[in-house]
Amino acid sequence: MTDKLTRKNIVVGLSLLALALLPAIAEASGHTFLVFSFSRVLIYALAAISLDLILGYGGMVSFGHAAFFGVGAYVTGILAFHSFDGSTIFGMEGSNFAPFAWVASVILAAVAALVIGFFSLRTGGVYFIMITLAFAQMLFFFFISLEQYGGDDGLVLYDRNEFFGFDMHDDVTFYYICFVALIGFLFLCRQVVNSRFGMVIRGCKQNERRMAALGYPVMQYKLVAFIIAGAGAGLAGALMVNQNEFVSPDILHWSKSGEIMVMVILGGIGTLYGPVFGAVAFLMMEEFLPQGLEAIGLDGMKEHWRFIFGPLLIIIVLYARRGIYGILVGKEAEDG
Repeated sequence: MTDKLTRKNIVVGLSLLALALLPAIAEASGHTFLVFSFSRVLIYALAAISLDLILGYGGMVSFGHAAFFGVGAYVTGILAFHSFDGSTIFGMEGSNFAPFAWVASVILAAVAALVIGFFSLRTGGVYFIMITLAFAQMLFFFFISLEQYGGDDGLVLYDRNEFFGFDMHDDVTFYYICFVALIGFLFLCRQVVNSRFGMVIRGCKQNERRMAALGYPVMQYKLVAFIIAGAGAGLAGALMVNQNEFVSPDILHWSKSGEIMVMVILGGIGTLYGPVFGAVAFLMMEEFLPQGLEAIGLDGMKEHWRFIFGPLLIIIVLYARRGIYGILVGKEAEDG
């Protein structure tokens, strides 16, 4: 029993409990807008965890992760568009049924990851970074060119997806759907990381040549990890388009990949739960830091809150190897 009462388990347990109780806490405190804000946090946390799977555990510095985020969002948005329009796409009718649209988003994001990973993983270092960035920008301009779906103005989702009779317009209901999706993906990643497959991926990060010399087909292992990460980001994208009821090519821009990467680094790279803390910290600072600056009379700094965020990130990178998660759980963060 006492073995389970570790600092890490207590921090993770209390954090998940706080997220589970957040709607009730927001209602009791009169800050119900937090439910919407934290739904966004959960979605970005899911995307950040998916990136951390390849970045933190596999050493694959992908600067094009937003591509899968955007593909997932657009697939759900386009299916809903044809469902309401009554038209077809490739001879098939559209759908606003969440399980169908979200599974389609996950599958097509995984296919995009398969294609991008197949070519990108044949390189390494800065070349891998640049190729993943280039693929993401190609998809960014591809969706800009789709005038039928709004081009660079974006695509409006006429209504949120239908999900087994649940009221998707209710912020609390949508929050718990995002929460369940996050917990499910966390569980999946935990199984992956602690499996033999995960050990090989970690080994590739430490010394890829040695793993190849031991007979492991490292390219296949890394490609499968890349596909899982892409699928996770696709699910996050499907949830994001439902929350915003809108999607535009901006979601695929390289700067979005950078934001997700910052969440991973800030929270704790190479840790399962760190990206969740990173998403909370990044998005809450984005929302509340400008208000805080205004409150202390620094109105002119509101639009430049990253001027304060930047040095904070540098300090964490320099002095907290495992980010916020490492600060909270100490040496136990080394276990992931």
